[in-house]
Amino acid sequence: MAYETVLFDVSERICTITLNRPERLNAWTRQMHLDLKDAMHRAGSDPDVRAIILTGAGRGFCAGADMGGLQAIGSGASADRSTKAQDGLPGGSTLPEFRMNYSYFPAIPKFIIAAINGPAAGLGMVIPLYADLRFAAESAVFTTAFAQRGLIAEHGVSWLLPRLVGLPTALDLLCSARKFRAPEALAMGLVNRVIPDDRLLAEARAYATLLANTVSPRSVAVMKRQLWEAQFQTLAEATVQANHEMELSFQTSDFKEGVAHYLEKRAARFTGK
Repeated sequence: MAYETVLFDVSERICTITLNRPERLNAWTRQMHLDLKDAMHRAGSDPDVRAIILTGAGRGFCAGADMGGLQAIGSGASADRSTKAQDGLPGGSTLPEFRMNYSYFPAIPKFIIAAINGPAAGLGMVIPLYADLRFAAESAVFTTAFAQRGLIAEHGVSWLLPRLVGLPTALDLLCSARKFRAPEALAMGLVNRVIPDDRLLAEARAYATLLANTVSPRSVAVMKRQLWEAQFQTLAEATVQANHEMELSFQTSDFKEGVAHYLEKRAARFTGK
């Protein structure tokens, strides 16, 4: 299946999804929203995919909402601000918080790595925050941008950003809308690694390969769900859930394989079952 605004590629159990409007720095449109959501769910439901990389074509990751769309809204056109929960995927979180229009990445039962290859502004900065890891090119520049457009902290970023960087830093980034570069993003905890531009996708793919070849995809899906859902749980609730999930794990083929490949000193052959 071909998409209008994203590229979709699966190779060696890794799915690479690329925002593909390079002539507009991959500025966000309604069609891109639909294409990305379909591509993510397609990768999430494919048993041959073990990890997902999200990146941008050309010299930018995503410059935020397309200005033509914002101009139309300012002229009276309606904006899509749906709060209706979307259908989830087997193995992913069923919490309604992770089934909203833009917050659905945590409900995808595959590990998602955002490879931020250039400018990431507004919604283009928010989207990778929902990924499980963020790798940034050295040249990447970030800005929340909302306050410079007369807008507010959209798409759940007021909940997510303070959990990543702390409340004072979130207030700074949102209210000033200042630009900041990849090294500062790393220092504040917004990204996990800063990588030379020409090595970004190779490093992201190396990490995805580690996930694809050496760990149980079932374990990854369950732990991803546990960690995201724990943001809404007490310690007691998280512990009860963990005890239940451990009992289920003992019954799986991946548990048996995890013990066997260690004892037999060979590469693992996990099936996700």
